[in-house]
Amino acid sequence: MESRIRIGQELQKLFRMEEWSTDPAFSRFIPIVYDPIGFDWRSFFTDEFVQRFNGFMLEGREAVRTVFLAVFPSDDVLERFISQAQPGDLLFMHHPLLMECGDPRGDWGKGFVPIRSKWLEAMKEKELSVFTSHLPMDTSIPIGTGGAIIEALGAKIIRPFVPYGNGYVGHICRIDETSTETLLKQVTELFDIPYADFEGKRHDLLHTIAIVPGCGDVVADMQEAELLGAQAYITGEIHCHIDNPYGKQRYAQMMDYVPSTSLSLIGVSHSASEYLVMKTQMKLWFERNFPAVNVRLLPQEKWWL
Repeated sequence: MESRIRIGQELQKLFRMEEWSTDPAFSRFIPIVYDPIGFDWRSFFTDEFVQRFNGFMLEGREAVRTVFLAVFPSDDVLERFISQAQPGDLLFMHHPLLMECGDPRGDWGKGFVPIRSKWLEAMKEKELSVFTSHLPMDTSIPIGTGGAIIEALGAKIIRPFVPYGNGYVGHICRIDETSTETLLKQVTELFDIPYADFEGKRHDLLHTIAIVPGCGDVVADMQEAELLGAQAYITGEIHCHIDNPYGKQRYAQMMDYVPSTSLSLIGVSHSASEYLVMKTQMKLWFERNFPAVNVRLLPQEKWWL
């Protein structure tokens, strides 16, 4: 067993979370999602989370036997966590909300959706803990959402780009010479996805790529990557498939841009792009730093959702 408090302190150090007074993204999205349904999230979640939107979202018992690792709080992830966990166990995630990003070969998504009250009540009743790290993890190098992809591809950082808060969420990198087709096969296997989303040009030879985990469907960032010498752009979402006016506008902007780009634009799903850090770096980090706890992975049943 291990101390919940100590685990939290070490996670705070790892991602330099004290440098973030609040999470710029989820300080907006948590109220947007929960206020309309009348859920009193300010009382239900910890005081720390209500202020910072990172850290312990729920605090259970002090003794932790097992740490579970996931990226989004999807129904299948939470059901497995609650059923498998013992009181005091910890779920460490990247996102405190589920994000339905949509499927490029299927249905479009709803965007951010709340965690069902039955799961929240069940976790609190069972005295389980939930800890999340969003933008601190996105901007963290070498351990982070981007760092895990860089490591897995054997890439070398040339320079960061896409500044956010106290760091950068994107990196221009050099890789061993390859082709677009080979790179597509490589990332499909790496992220364990049934298919990748693709737009742009196909190259027989490329060696410089941009890596932007998560929602990378920002035309200005793609244009900057191209100016910085990137030939391919690997991200979670190259298209916004959220079924609302905002999502449709973003999709249209991308389609206007696609004919003019020389980039190979590769989307591996938002969730899969950010789960890799859990599967590789964070699992190893917990095993090395907290050998007295068990570590279990909770991959989503479906990456494109």
